[in-house]
Amino acid sequence: MSHFAATTMHRALRHLETAWLFTRSDFKTMIFPAMMFATAVSPHHDMPALFYTFCWLWFHVFQFNASNQSYSAHEDILNKPWRPVPSGRISVKDARTLRWALMVFCLGISSLFGSYVVITSVMATVLIIVNDDLRLSDHPVFKTLCSTGGYVIVELASLLILSRECTLNGTSIKALSCSTLVVLLTVHAQDFADVNGDRRSGRRTLPIIAPEGSRIYMLCALPLFSFALASVWSLGPLSSLLFVSMGSWVGIRYYLFRDEIRDQSTYRLYNIWIIGAHLLPADARFHA
Repeated sequence: MSHFAATTMHRALRHLETAWLFTRSDFKTMIFPAMMFATAVSPHHDMPALFYTFCWLWFHVFQFNASNQSYSAHEDILNKPWRPVPSGRISVKDARTLRWALMVFCLGISSLFGSYVVITSVMATVLIIVNDDLRLSDHPVFKTLCSTGGYVIVELASLLILSRECTLNGTSIKALSCSTLVVLLTVHAQDFADVNGDRRSGRRTLPIIAPEGSRIYMLCALPLFSFALASVWSLGPLSSLLFVSMGSWVGIRYYLFRDEIRDQSTYRLYNIWIIGAHLLPADARFHA
C-alpha cells in the first residue's frame, strides 16, 4: 500500500471514529429505543426499510450531538472526557461547521422518504437551534420539553420510514402518545449521573434543584407508569408482573444508590425499561 493510500485510510478511520464518539452514548438512549418503537408499531417490516430507518436516525443523532457537544465541552471534561471536543479530536469551531453541514445532509436524505419525513427533519433542526443556540437546555422545564420533542420527532420519523406510509393508524397514535407521556415525565433520569458537570456549567436540572424530591419521584413514578402501560396495552399477568417489577427495581435503584457510578448503571437499566415500554404495542399490533 502506498504512503498516500495508507495516510488516506488512516484519516478516514480517524473521522469514522470521531463520528462514532459523537454518537456513542446515544445508541442506548435514542437510536435503539426509537428502532424498537418503530419495529413494534409499524405494520410493515423489511430489511432495506430497517436499514434506511437506522441511517436516518444515526445521521440526525449525529447532527444533534455535533451541535450539543460543541456547547458542552466544559461539562463533558468531567462527565464524558472521551467525547471528540473535550478530548481534542475536533475543535469547537469545526464541530459547529460540521453541525451545519449535517443539517443540509439530513434534509437531503429526508427528501428521499417524502415530504412528511422532511418536515420531521426541519422540526429536528429547529429543536436543535432552540435547545443549543438559544440555550433553553439550561432551564429544567425547557430542557425536558426539548428532550421529549427530540424523542417524539425521531420516533415519528422512524415510524414513517419503516412503515412507508404517510398517515398513522389508531395503534400508532396510541403508541406515540404513550411514549411521549412516559419520556416527558421521566426523561430527567438522564440527569442524575451528570450532576457534577451540570452544576459546573451552571445548568439547572431537576436532580440539582430537588435532589431528594427527584429521587422520591422516580421511586414512585416508574412502578406507577409501568402498571399504567401494562393496563393500556392489556398485558397478561406474567408479562405485567415482569414489566412492573423492572420499573420498580429501576425506581428503587434511583432512590437507594446515589453515587455517580451507580447512577450511570441505573440509567442503563432505565433505558432497557424504556425499550421494553416501546415494545409493548407489538402485542396489540400482532393481534390486530
